[in-house]
Amino acid sequence: MFKKLLIANRGEIAVRILRACREMDIESVAVYSAADEDALHVQFTEEAVCIGPARAAGSYLNQDAILTAAKAAGCDALHPGYGFLSENAAFADACREAGIAFVGPSGDVIRKMGDKAAARALMQSVGVPVVPGSDGLVATAEEAREIAGRIGYPVLIKASAGGGGKGMRRVYAPDELEPLFHEAAAEAKANFGDGSLYLEKLIVNPRHIEIQILADKFGNIVQLGERDCSIQRKNQKLLEESPSHALPQAVRERMGEAAVKAARAAGYENAGTVEFVLAPDGSFYFIEMNTRIQVEHPVTELVSGVDLVQEQIRIAAGLRLRKTQDQLRPSGHAIECRINAEDPAHDFAPRPGRAEFFHFPGGPGVRVDSCLYNGCEISPHYDSLVAKLIVHAPTRLGAIRRMRRALEELTMAGLTTNAALLHQILYHPAFVRGGYTTSFLDEHLDELLDWIAKAEEAAQ
Repeated sequence: MFKKLLIANRGEIAVRILRACREMDIESVAVYSAADEDALHVQFTEEAVCIGPARAAGSYLNQDAILTAAKAAGCDALHPGYGFLSENAAFADACREAGIAFVGPSGDVIRKMGDKAAARALMQSVGVPVVPGSDGLVATAEEAREIAGRIGYPVLIKASAGGGGKGMRRVYAPDELEPLFHEAAAEAKANFGDGSLYLEKLIVNPRHIEIQILADKFGNIVQLGERDCSIQRKNQKLLEESPSHALPQAVRERMGEAAVKAARAAGYENAGTVEFVLAPDGSFYFIEMNTRIQVEHPVTELVSGVDLVQEQIRIAAGLRLRKTQDQLRPSGHAIECRINAEDPAHDFAPRPGRAEFFHFPGGPGVRVDSCLYNGCEISPHYDSLVAKLIVHAPTRLGAIRRMRRALEELTMAGLTTNAALLHQILYHPAFVRGGYTTSFLDEHLDELLDWIAKAEEAAQ
């Protein structure tokens, strides 16, 4: 097992990895920017190194600074968390060239699955269903128009190097295509340094379902069930649950088998997530594979009983998976709410500030992953996620009720967050019945905000 591991990230995921290291008796080294000098992950770790200014480009994305810190501290492993450099193939290669184990797949696999168009072609070659679309990259708006005419509108323009909804545009009519094509290319270039695009048929009102997999270097691959991530704002997930209420058992099994097939085709190793869209008719299609730990991994941990971060570290150290597929026994239902410092009433604008006082909920079946402490500053330089509230219960209705209760206990003075919106979602009939799709917030946001305003008015 590793002796010393550098955590190349910040916020709640850095704290999460640090806790795994403590339980595995591995020394940890934190890195931090000038803005994060007093951050919780810095306070918790045995050793911390400043790697640059507040801007991520000079710190958390500074490969040379991070590798220098890892070598100077004598680290034999590095965990990238999610975001930042977690899916950077060149960084994974650089770690291994420096003799430092990268807790994730190889650079070659990251390249293979990070190129969304190439990944799509690979899936087609092994029989994993993919959404109808372009065969490879689309170079011009004229070419996109020809493909869209062939597969039919609406279509989805997607960045080949993308993620998090960046470089993605929905096109419902031919006259919208050219301007949206150029918008997507420009956004992809600005965010990923690569403006390459491809085209897919837009599945209207789908569910967003993803399968968690683990794979070791001995060829063992298991899937740990699905997460339903269909409650989204601006193509970014807001609430996740496991298992999905929308999946019949037969479809669940086929999707799990497809995820394992996808991982095997990629020569995958470590933790990964295979993402699908589920159409209203019950058909499903591969959309991408994320080659890192996911923000929403705790719902899988609570349902499966598997510590995914510890398994990541064990796999990177060359150990076998601790459980076979037959030994995995999912239990109960889990829901995660992402608590973001943002204002849903103003287009989810980020609201950095000072956490003057907060109280996290507790009690049976409640977990909180966060980087907050009383008096800490929420920086404007990074993502608005400040906490993840996760609950587990024997049934879905039990989990919904538990999450409502947990959100009612949550106190965050000094910060504007989306907690009230999440609370109202848990009461909405479409969510309670489990019939929601990725269009849920587009259809119901105004209604939910009105409920919040009325509740606040009644409380005064």
